[in-house]
Parts: sequence; structure tokens; C-alpha cells
Amino acid sequence: MNQINTYLTKKTISRRGLLGGLGALALGGAALSLAGCGDSSGAGSGTGGGGAGGTLAISLAASPAYLDPIKYTGVYESQVINSVCDTLVQYSMDLSKIAPCLATVWEISEDGMTYTFDLRSDVVFQKGEYQDGRAMTAEDVKFSLERSAQQSALNRLAMLDHCTVISDTRVECVLKTPSASFLAALTDAGNAIVPKEEVEGWGDAFGEHLIGTGPFVLKAFIRDQQTELARNDTYWGAKPKLDGVVWKVITDNTQAANALFTGDVDMVTDLSGESLQTVKANDAYEVEEKQALHISYIYMNNANGPTADQRVRKAILMAVKREDLVAATFPYGGGREAKLPLPAESWGYDASAEELVPAYDPEEAKRLLAEAGHANGLTLNLYITNAPDRVDMATVFQQQLKKNLNIDVKINTSDWGTFSATAASGTADIYAMSWTWYPDPYFFLNQMFHTTNIGALGNGAGFNDPEVDALLDEANRVIDQDERAKVYKQALRKIVAKDPILVYGSRDMCTGLNKLVEGYVPRADGHVRIVNDEVNVGKRS
Repeated sequence: MNQINTYLTKKTISRRGLLGGLGALALGGAALSLAGCGDSSGAGSGTGGGGAGGTLAISLAASPAYLDPIKYTGVYESQVINSVCDTLVQYSMDLSKIAPCLATVWEISEDGMTYTFDLRSDVVFQKGEYQDGRAMTAEDVKFSLERSAQQSALNRLAMLDHCTVISDTRVECVLKTPSASFLAALTDAGNAIVPKEEVEGWGDAFGEHLIGTGPFVLKAFIRDQQTELARNDTYWGAKPKLDGVVWKVITDNTQAANALFTGDVDMVTDLSGESLQTVKANDAYEVEEKQALHISYIYMNNANGPTADQRVRKAILMAVKREDLVAATFPYGGGREAKLPLPAESWGYDASAEELVPAYDPEEAKRLLAEAGHANGLTLNLYITNAPDRVDMATVFQQQLKKNLNIDVKINTSDWGTFSATAASGTADIYAMSWTWYPDPYFFLNQMFHTTNIGALGNGAGFNDPEVDALLDEANRVIDQDERAKVYKQALRKIVAKDPILVYGSRDMCTGLNKLVEGYVPRADGHVRIVNDEVNVGKRS
């Protein structure tokens, strides 16, 4: 076994494993967020942690429904959970690596089946109704992770078989099959470490009385209104600069911007639309923008109907101006053009593959379509959700295909549930949606292009290429991130060469800030980190 501390080098890891399954996440449904936590050393301590800094008020675009880690389904809950609880490991702020948190170092067995973690010895739980702030031990890790593996609402830890306690500060996690995605899954708020006494004592109400080991303590959870947190004075990491944090539910973007202007909130998350420009135009406030781990795309049926012919797919790609689709989707900014089915923020991204994406060329598109037997055009059904920005984009797409190829696009709108079922069924000529997840390419390329996901939402278009499957499987067996990236880049180029999908945009994570806020660092996953080893957000009085 090799001992691994990922602050050293990613090349330390070279054993093999097969990625375990996690349910696919797409925008329009629930979104996974990535966990983060603190450390008693490093930048968190060096940023002057220790001074009181008042209360930071942050808007949320939707109301958290469940704060119990195994029940949460969206980023809004995870924002709160990750302020109260910690995970074994965390992503660095730039999402480039997995770093220590409650676990300091870990080992991976030669067969990739067993992960052994050494835990911090100085961590205590916040005081609750059923325990008085006792020390966290390996028993708590076993309880929390096995609970997630068995009961998670989104099956976040499906690859875990069981945990074995070796000592108070050492625990083994044994997987069902080798899984290189295991560490990424452990960063998720759904796999936060919680005390058994509080979970069992509160039962179904545990989320309303959430207890963890994080930098803030849950004081009040008022559904559809706000969640109040106070500084945890027994926190093992850098002392938070803030006295507390209040997460306020403001679902309307205009109202959120107005709340920033009136001082009702200090920070607006998910700033978009006209409100984004309104805040940008006011010199008293700042907007932090970060390209998200996100792609917007139109997926063409690769198995059935006219688009099963690659010439038809390529013709469509050559007949559409991506910049026009971006303008329709993000009329007030907050998004940018994209070409590849992997976000630029992913460590597996290969900019050189962009050269394989067909350029805009209506005349060549007409020639290809005629060669495929559709010189007089054809009719295609496009399926989308009824979100206004999606309808606007689809209308531009419809107009361009009619103008350049005489293709009649019939736009079919529905709610998310109906849309997702249709898209997954393989019956749609074309469907348009967005996808967001972890920076690991597995959560994009494997989910969207591996044949094992045909019939699921990710690969509802029926993409099927044995060479791509082989490369994706190989990437799944390699644990070393640099080596995995090389294989994924090969797979990405083969995927793009098949012209299966029209990727046109990527959204930005836009956050509006009162200039009194200090030390905030935006992340591509949209997660707001208040305190960890890299940041310690404060607020000037």
C-alpha cells in the first residue's frame, strides 16, 4: 500500500480501479455540489482568522429542503451543510485536486478495493441535544458513510460496501468494485460526518437540528425563509472571522439584487439575467465571475432517425452559429461559447480537440445534407424544458436550420420530469439541456457517451462507439489523475470526431458582493466557502 497525501503529488497514485456508479446529474433537475472544509494550518490561519467580523447575509435562489446529508438533493442545501459539517477529504478551491480535511492521509490497496484513512485527532462535534461536544472518531466515519451508502437520496456512495474501524483515528473503506471516483464522491456534502446519537435521537428531524464538526453551528432553520449559523468556537481549523452567517431565500433575481442594494444581504449567489447587468453597473458593488463546470448542448439521436447519419449531424453542426445560441441563452451576460462536451474547468479538458469541431459553413452543410439524401430538407422534433432561456435558444436554432438547410424543427416543451423521461428514452430526434457535475471527466464523458448509459438521461441519444468505450473503461481503471487525463483526452477527441452533439455554451457562476466583504473566492462548482485552509471570509464594519 502507498501512503498518499494529495498535497504532495498526484503522481504518487498509480494503481488501478474501476469507477463505481453515481447517479447522473443535469441542470434542470437537482445539482450536486462539492464539499469543502477547513484546516488548522495554511492560508486559513494566515488570513488573520480569529477576529470577530459580524454576520454575513447571503441570498439563495431556492429554499433548502433537507439539511440531513443523506436527504439533500440540491446545491442550496449543500451550501448550508458544508458550513456546518466536514467531509473526509475536500476539493481545493481551484478544484484541481483532492486535499485532506478530516482525513490527513490515505492509502489505496493494490487492487483498488480498499481505502484506508488516517483521521485528525483534534476534532470534536458541536454540542447538541444528545451529545455534549464529544470527540469525532473512526466510528463516526463508519456510521456516516455506511448510512450514506444505504440511504442516500441520490445514491451518492453506491460503490461503498462497508467500513472497518481499525482505531479511533484509522478507518478502512471497502468498496464493492474498485472505484477511482470514490475520493471525489467523499467530497460531497451528502457524505459529511455526523454523530450517531444526534441522528438517531432526532430521527427524521435531524436535518432541522444538524450537528457536524464544521466552522459554523446551526442556530435556526426556517424553511422557505432563512437559515442562521453562528461561529463554532470549538472548530478544529482556522477560527472564522465572522460571528455568523445567514442564508436568506430570495428566489427572484431582481429582488435579490435589490436586497444587495438595500443592505439586506451582503452577497447574492446565482446572479443572472438583467439583474447581473444592474449590479455590474453599480460601482458600489462587485461581481465575481467564474466559468462553471457546466455545458449547454443539443444532443442529436445517434441511433435512430435522420441524425443517425453522421453527415446529417455534421451538417447541423455547420449550419448553426454558436454565438447566436449563447446570446439567446445569456442575453445579459453570465455565459460564454463552448464547443466540447467537457467543461474547460475540468482537468481532462483538451483545447486542441476544438479543432475537430466543424466550423460554421452553410454551403458545405447543404452539400452534406444532400449527400445524405435530404436535399429538400427534412423535419426534426426538438425536445426542451419550458424554461424561458431554453425556449429562446431553441427558437434561434429553429430559425437557423430553416434558413440554412430547410430543416423544419418542431419545438416540444414540457416540465423537467416529462422532458427527462423523453430524452432518456432514445425516441427524441434532438434534445437540448445542460449538464454540471464534478471536475472529474468521468461525470461528463462516461455518463454521456458510454454505452452502459444508453437509456439513461446522460446518453439518451444512443451514442455507441466501442473504441470510445474501451478508452473510457481504461480511464476508469487508472487512479493517477495525470494518466487518467491522457486517456480521457484521447476519448474526447474520438467522441468529437463522431459529431454526436452540438455543445454551444457554458454558464458563469456570478456572485454579487457588497464591497465590505473580504476574502471571498469564487469556485467553478458555485459553492460558497466561508472558511477553509485557503480562505477565511470576513466583513468590514
